[in-house]
Amino acid sequence: MAKTKILLVDDDPNIARLVRLYLEKEGFEVEESADGLDALRAFKASPPNLMLLDVMLPGMDGWSVLREIRKFSNIPIIMITAKDETFDKVLGLELGADDYIAKPFEMKELTARIKAVIRRYQPQEAPDKELSFPGLTINISHYSVRFLGKEIEMPPKELELLYFLASHPSSVFTREQLLEQVWGYEFFGDSRTVDVHVKRLREKLTSEEDLGWSIKTVWGVGYKFEVR
Repeated sequence: MAKTKILLVDDDPNIARLVRLYLEKEGFEVEESADGLDALRAFKASPPNLMLLDVMLPGMDGWSVLREIRKFSNIPIIMITAKDETFDKVLGLELGADDYIAKPFEMKELTARIKAVIRRYQPQEAPDKELSFPGLTINISHYSVRFLGKEIEMPPKELELLYFLASHPSSVFTREQLLEQVWGYEFFGDSRTVDVHVKRLREKLTSEEDLGWSIKTVWGVGYKFEVR
């Protein structure tokens, strides 16, 4: 069986070497890049199974690399931020990152996050899974969403969150439960991840017409896909 390939993009040689050695010990194949433009070229030449992308890079910063990759690929990307700041986390998620981790980080947590994200992208040997509501069709097998007759571009985590909520109509879930069910790991810390994704879903699924369903906030608890 082929090894899972990770493209590690970080201009700090000491961190890159440490992460590479640890991940290779865990059984991953690791390709390194220390420059944003070089990382983009490497990605296009030989797409990895997952990308670890630092924000501060020479040539092209991590945000720009993320924007470019999301124009043509949904391969999972975990952002590496220098500071544990909400702004960096929210920006990364809004641009299409699947997760983030702040320096300095524990190797065990990094590995757990990598494995959790990769599990979400494993091919599913299951029948076509599709949910339909008035004006809305969500197909998790094809990773497609149609809203009011139009195909909606949606990053994988947004689509998975929408599918999970819609597959449990009117059930209320806490942010922690949604992190575990959709992101595939136990809650590490920042529930803003869920809030950002819900905000983006609402922006994309807005209609002047009452379609009989909506993503509702249950104050003090979490969210639900309400069907009336």
